[in-house]
Amino acid sequence: MQFGRYYEEFEVGATYKHWPGKTVTEYDDHLFCLLTMNHHPLHLDAHYAAETTDFGENVVVGNYVYSLLLGMSVPDVSGKAIANLEVESLKHVAPTFHGDTVYGETTVLDKTESRSKDDRGVVHVETIGYKQDGTVVCVFRRKVMVPKRSYGETRGGEQPGRPEPVRR
Repeated sequence: MQFGRYYEEFEVGATYKHWPGKTVTEYDDHLFCLLTMNHHPLHLDAHYAAETTDFGENVVVGNYVYSLLLGMSVPDVSGKAIANLEVESLKHVAPTFHGDTVYGETTVLDKTESRSKDDRGVVHVETIGYKQDGTVVCVFRRKVMVPKRSYGETRGGEQPGRPEPVRR
């Protein structure tokens, strides 16, 4: 199974549909909020959300939705990355609620060979996240430095650093 791509494998205009999606649970949302010290009642207090917001229920914290989509994209986009260089833009377009399933896809916008090292390049991508009904909830653009095949070959191929089993 492929994990990430080399620079040569990216084509401008290609879209990678990440699989599988993830159904967001109340536990996921609350744990992320607590781990990141985001204690806003919109995310944690069901009574507050029901009584004082237009949504009438807890909204999943946006940074979790972004992180989920970023993680979904790793096998298709940045699994071989040398560095994540920049998040150019991040837009939360619509709310995500407990029980929603989030899906993502990434489109290659551009790619540029490195001017300083001939074994890598920068890929510019846009990822969109959407719910089970197709509603887009999050859109972000980022730039990722990825290796060319020559970089991978000099560092161990497809699975660099993988040890061989010692049979006894």
